[in-house]
Parts: sequence; structure tokens; C-alpha cells
Amino acid sequence: MKAIEYRLPKEFDKSFIVFNEKGTHFPCPWHYHPEFEFVLVNRSTGKRMVGDHIGYFGEGDLVLMGPELPHVWVNDNSYLEKKRMEAADATVIHFSPDFIGQDIFNIPEFSSLIEILTLSSRGIHIKGKESTTIADIMNNMLFESGLKRLASIFEIFDIICSMKDYDLLASPNFNSNKNSITSRHSKINDFILRNYHKPITLKEVADEANMATTTFCNFFKEQYRMTFVEYVTQIRIGHFCKLISEDDKSILEAAYTCGFNSIANFNRQFKKIKGMSPSEFKRTVDIN
Repeated sequence: MKAIEYRLPKEFDKSFIVFNEKGTHFPCPWHYHPEFEFVLVNRSTGKRMVGDHIGYFGEGDLVLMGPELPHVWVNDNSYLEKKRMEAADATVIHFSPDFIGQDIFNIPEFSSLIEILTLSSRGIHIKGKESTTIADIMNNMLFESGLKRLASIFEIFDIICSMKDYDLLASPNFNSNKNSITSRHSKINDFILRNYHKPITLKEVADEANMATTTFCNFFKEQYRMTFVEYVTQIRIGHFCKLISEDDKSILEAAYTCGFNSIANFNRQFKKIKGMSPSEFKRTVDIN
């Protein structure tokens, strides 16, 4: 299931896109694009795929995704077979990294926003009261123009900079071959990405970061919210999912290519992280 590039036409008098998607179902296929995207589901239920993440959406579901991250929202059969009286309804925002100028992300006040937008390379499921507040702003933006519309997206930026209740969807660096805004941990990430397909010791990566092993472990857990071993496992599984989705490799071949030397351990770790077996994941992406 190779993702297709999808572009929306821009209006000459607007710096970013806000639109309402409404119909019997959400028609867009598995795709990616160079813009950041907010997707708010106002009505409908179904399955969403973001990178190698497979989850479910319902009314009020809100996700922020970074550039080039493949995704699709698939409605439940009751919508696809037109058995529901109400229409599927979503509000969507697309904005490019330089939508109000090339130097915007060099402004000191944008440092916390840069961190969130960098995380959006994995897809961010926004939850809690922030989700409700942003939903109201997004739906009001459909009727706004000029400075009011611009002020509204900055209001959303302000909210996401301080939000605490959210989940990251795709595996770390699933989209690592694409461009990102910045990464304060790029040296560590680059080392892992060059070597994830073979055994990596803590000492090797700690030396790369110029830290003692114990210091590195504490730093990593604090910054990444997981252990180094858990992080490498997620990267390997993310790359496995990418191979299965785009290159049509066999499960066994893809697992060994990604650095798993034991198929039993691979199956166990995959089920733990994805909530399904590798075979179930492959069937899902083949269907979509």
C-alpha cells in the first residue's frame, strides 16, 4: 500500500487552508503532503492509520500530523455503505512550515512550538480539555477571515505548546527519511538510525553522546519518556511496518532486515507495541 502525494489548492488571499470535509464518508486515500495538518472529526466513526499506527476515531477525535507523514481515515462500514442518516464531518487545517515567512521558527518565542511540531512527525493525538477548546476554535475558523483567522491559528499554537494530555502515534522515526524542522537530539538519533539494523550497546551510544553510560540512561529516560532499549525496539518496528507497507517484503525478511535476530522476540515485542500480531498488521495494510 504505497502512499500517494496529495496537494490541496491554496487561495491567493490566504496563507493557510481551513476547510470542512463532509459527505457519506471521508474520501481521501492513504496519502501524504508537505504541509502540517490538523484533523478534527466532528461526526463519524472508523479506523485511522498514521504512519505505522492503527487506531480508532470517533466524534471529537483530534490529530496533528507533520509534513510527509502518511495517513488515512477510513469510515466504518455503516458510513461506507450509506446506512447512516448523518454525514461524516471533519474540519481540517493545512499549513506549511513557512506559511507566514521563512524566519518564523527562528523567533525565540516559538521555541516551544518547534518542539511540538517536531513531535508531530509521529502524529499527535490531542486529548482532554485542550482538544475541546481547539475543536471550537477550528470550527469557528471556517467562518473567519483576515487577521481574525490568523489570530485563531496562533491561539491553537499557544494551546498545544502547553498541553499535557496527548499521545504520539507512529513509531519514533517512522518518517525519519523525511525532512524535519529541527532535533536537539539529532546526534543520538542519527547514530541509532545508522545502526538500528545491528546490535547497539549502551556504551556505544553513550560515547557518541559524550556521556557516561549511567548519565546517558538517565538523560534518555527523561527526554524520550522510555528506555533506550524500548526506543530502539520501536524504531525497528516502525521500519518493519514501513517495509511491509511499501516494499511488500515477507514478515520474516522484514524483521531480520530491521535488526531482530529472534522471530519469537519480534512477535512478542510487536504485539506489545501495536496490540496486534505482525500478520494482522500486514492484512490491515493490504486491505487499505
